[in-house]
Amino acid sequence: MAENITEENLLEFPCDFPIKVMGETSDAFAATMVEVIKAIDPTFDATKVDMRASTGSRFISLTCTVHATSRAQLDDIYRALTSHPLSKYVL
Repeated sequence: MAENITEENLLEFPCDFPIKVMGETSDAFAATMVEVIKAIDPTFDATKVDMRASTGSRFISLTCTVHATSRAQLDDIYRALTSHPLSKYVL
């Protein structure tokens, strides 16, 4: 009989967890997304952000690696990022 695997036990906390945030290219985008994350995780290290521009440079994607301490913390970060008007997608 197969073991029932739930979302809760797929991650072991604490762990480093990459979150991808995409939005239109602007001077404020990266700094603002870092501020959003830091509001929930004051220890977030902004040097753990990888930035890539789209082919036409209209959009930018950030991969922000957070040191997640709980599922609730990750959920709070996702909610804050997805509700921000500068973010288009959060993965």
